[in-house]
Amino acid sequence: MKALILAAGYATRLYPLTLNQPKALLPVAGQTILDRLMAKIATIDEIDQVHIVSNHKFKPHFDGWAAAARAEGRYPDLDIYIWDDMTTSNDDRLGAVGDIQFGIERGRIDDDLFIAASDNLFTFPLRAFIDDFKSHGRDTVLAKKLEEVELLKRFAVATLDTNRRVTALVEKPENPPSDVGVYALYLYRRDTLPLIRQYLDEGNSPDAPGHLPEWLCSRRDVRAYLFEGECVDIGTHEAYALAQAGSYD
Repeated sequence: MKALILAAGYATRLYPLTLNQPKALLPVAGQTILDRLMAKIATIDEIDQVHIVSNHKFKPHFDGWAAAARAEGRYPDLDIYIWDDMTTSNDDRLGAVGDIQFGIERGRIDDDLFIAASDNLFTFPLRAFIDDFKSHGRDTVLAKKLEEVELLKRFAVATLDTNRRVTALVEKPENPPSDVGVYALYLYRRDTLPLIRQYLDEGNSPDAPGHLPEWLCSRRDVRAYLFEGECVDIGTHEAYALAQAGSYD
């Protein structure tokens, strides 16, 4: 299994904090957001490579982080690759799905794939997510039941059957069809990866990663893993302040 981390965004909502610093390398209680994610990934024996997709502006920052991680002996069982998607602003960015395909191509990934946005902090055990994927062998999205309708409007929202199969999914709906919000962590089978190129070639949106399983669930069996705990997207100054005050160890 391989891991792919999406870190090519510009995080303009967090300016000036992210004007000259990638969001993934912001500290939370003395440890970067990226290192917190990497520590979770390092608990999964099946994962042997981590591919991080950066933009051109912040590629040197991630190169420096990776060099320091190697020098300090962090993540000794993981081969870490940093890929530059050569974009320089929001105007020419590839989008999340575009960066997934870019990372697959540059990394020559031909394996089951764990995908994560680089700005998520979570408390649930990643091992449980992986084990659920292995138990049924289907593409899997991370999901949680959310009570607040206004919160659901900011997520991809899934409709599930009794086996947790995703029968429909819609990105950021004005009228959420269910209470199941989908987070930006995914597990895709090896034989699903070629379909990502098909998705893009058909002219579908390269932006929000939730659009991909929305398209995929009508073609393949996609399951949802319903987790317990917290998963926070550090997208605003308010969210970053709350993360600083929280506990994600």
